[in-house]
Amino acid sequence: MSEKAQSSQATKGLPDVSRSLIWMINFGFLGVQTAFTLQSSQMSRIFQTLGADPNSLGWFFILPPLAGLLVQPVVGYYSDRTWAPKLGGRRLPYLLLGTLIAVIVMILLPNSGSFGFGYGSLAALLFGAITVAFLDVSSNMAMQPFKMMVGDMVNDDQKSYAYGIQSFLSNTGAVIAAVLPFLFAYMGLKNTAAKGVVPQTVVVAFYVGAALLIITSLFTIFKVKEYDPETYALYHGISTEANEEKVSWIQLLKTAPKAFWTVTLVQFFCWFAFQYLWTYSAGAIAENVWHTTNATSQGYQAAGNWYGVLAAVQSIAAVVWSYVLAKVPNKYHKAGYFSSLLLGALGFLSIFFVSNQYVLIVSYILVGIAWAGINTYPLTIVTNALSGNHMGTYLGLFNGSICLPQIVASLLSFGLFPLLGGHQANMFLAAGIVLALGAFSVLLIKETHEA
Repeated sequence: MSEKAQSSQATKGLPDVSRSLIWMINFGFLGVQTAFTLQSSQMSRIFQTLGADPNSLGWFFILPPLAGLLVQPVVGYYSDRTWAPKLGGRRLPYLLLGTLIAVIVMILLPNSGSFGFGYGSLAALLFGAITVAFLDVSSNMAMQPFKMMVGDMVNDDQKSYAYGIQSFLSNTGAVIAAVLPFLFAYMGLKNTAAKGVVPQTVVVAFYVGAALLIITSLFTIFKVKEYDPETYALYHGISTEANEEKVSWIQLLKTAPKAFWTVTLVQFFCWFAFQYLWTYSAGAIAENVWHTTNATSQGYQAAGNWYGVLAAVQSIAAVVWSYVLAKVPNKYHKAGYFSSLLLGALGFLSIFFVSNQYVLIVSYILVGIAWAGINTYPLTIVTNALSGNHMGTYLGLFNGSICLPQIVASLLSFGLFPLLGGHQANMFLAAGIVLALGAFSVLLIKETHEA
């Protein structure tokens, strides 16, 4: 390429890419999100089946965000400096490694109660906790490349579409994961098991999720060709040595654009609220609708399956609402973000009051609307404000805005849970108020675009 052509291309920035490539960049996200949703929707059920006290659930739910807080910045930092064309390029080698580890752990986790450790034993709970930690490390390693490849290869004009497709595939994976136990129970698999053993409906669901993770990730690995370092530098208007600079994470945070921090504030409230959704939904539904707190009862297991259906409803609502948000002009992004979160807050609050399983469908539709906003806007706003310099590291650090609030929420739950009467449904009052604060924090965001 001539110097004149290079200069012209650098001025234009990233070129348009085909829609089929955008789909392939994101396709593996379907499998990754299936794994994440199986974990988030079934983890409370698994650990209470193993004999965990509801008031100690927060300890287990600290593991996923803690893994993300540590792993994603590391993946971002090293993938910025990686170029291994035989293994896929810059980000794809990490996707390959994360997928392989995640598949192994997804086979082990639902079998935590089948190794003879005993109901409520420390060994059973530790085995479950360790497998969850490994699943989160590997899933985060597999998830981060998709977010980074959009920032690497998709320009600002196509970015909303790209993250919209990512949101669509993410929620499709969530739907699949959420309905699998319910579907397998309908097909005749046993939905109850011996005390301390996870039912076959859940075990087989994890096996299917592992297979889906392999298949979808391989599509992305084989179909996407990442830009080599020279082309990447050219399109982003930086030098080829820029990402080799040794800059501390603290220094990068000091020079992060303002949009990075204002979106982080919104994220704190959002992910705080959703941590309680994942932790307490199964127990709240069992208590409010089936009037049981006994994790070994048929009613509790039925509530666990119904939460899977509601999680699917949430994801379907998010898919539909993501399509609506994709049509919203750029100048109305904040309005779309604000309204999505406020409707979600109403959904959270309603879960506390509802005792009819079918009325809960409306509650989780509203929650799905908020989920669509959370998946559509933050990465678009932040990546638009960033240059290509240290893109992966910045996105890894931005993941702290997802992980830290979940850790804080879990730690506070140890005091908040007994303070609110020791009822899991009561935690949704706190979550709804916090999410409403997130909605009003959107008003502080000022969108910027890196030239």
